[in-house]
Amino acid sequence: MGTVAIIPARGGSKGLKEKNIYPVAGKPLLAWTIQQALASTSIDKVFVSTDEQAIANVAIEYGAEVIVRPPELAGDQASSESAILHALEVIELEYEMPVSTVVFLQATSPLRKPGDIDAAVEVFRREEADSLISVTKVDDLTLWESREGRWTSVNFDYRNRGMRQDRPTQFIENGSIYIFTPETLAAFGNRIGEKLSVYEMEFWQTWEIDTLEEIDLIEYYLYKKNLAVQDANQPNP
Repeated sequence: MGTVAIIPARGGSKGLKEKNIYPVAGKPLLAWTIQQALASTSIDKVFVSTDEQAIANVAIEYGAEVIVRPPELAGDQASSESAILHALEVIELEYEMPVSTVVFLQATSPLRKPGDIDAAVEVFRREEADSLISVTKVDDLTLWESREGRWTSVNFDYRNRGMRQDRPTQFIENGSIYIFTPETLAAFGNRIGEKLSVYEMEFWQTWEIDTLEEIDLIEYYLYKKNLAVQDANQPNP
């Protein structure tokens, strides 16, 4: 039974055209996540699920296997879960590879430190979870929303704010790493099951790319945290 990384990367992004292969710190965005997955000792094989040939070409260039996603699973309303279920079927049938653990990585969240994926898998296994999400801790997060035209505080009571340090610790699901079993995905149709664990990452790792403006921010951290420098010293696959 193997552990596979699956990276969904469809074409047709509306926010940023060709987002998954847009140049970021000297290489296509998708390449960062592929190389991080390939560097993980916990992952046996890396797959990219896509409906676009240009994305498939980048995936192959950087060492991933490609699973061609059917059009009905590549539209704006198609979920990542549906793409992963399809990928697991292909892996079982065409690669004859029984899968025990899925590591779902989003290409738009490339700010992973070396060892993050392996450490997350270790937590998942040690805690005998059926699912895991990566999170970042936030301090003094005060959320508001408009309900029927009236602004309402969501995660705190504005009438009784109290001291920041006395409020409950809260976390953001940062979208970088998801881990689950195929059985969990099949049973719930969801990446999260009944026994959830978390892997905590640093706050700067929360950022992801959805728009052109966010590329500068991601590149800043890739260089600031020596992730781009470290990767540049490694040979391309």
